[in-house]
Amino acid sequence: MVTVGKPTKVTNNIKALRFANGGMTQAELADRINVTRQTVIAIEQGRYSPSLEVAFQIARVFQTPLDEVFGYADTDE
Repeated sequence: MVTVGKPTKVTNNIKALRFANGGMTQAELADRINVTRQTVIAIEQGRYSPSLEVAFQIARVFQTPLDEVFGYADTDE
């Protein structure tokens, strides 16, 4: 499990995908991928990087390729 604190470089389109899929709530997504709503919130806000398994589950829920759900900010600090 990744510690929450420093923002991650992993970006995502989960919020947009939820709204594009009938306004799915964070709680509904959480139930479908077997995590808490708080975990979905943290992932959406970029405070937490999901495990590879959870990332694939999210992509599967939206029937979207993984790289259309998640990206990696390739910037130097």
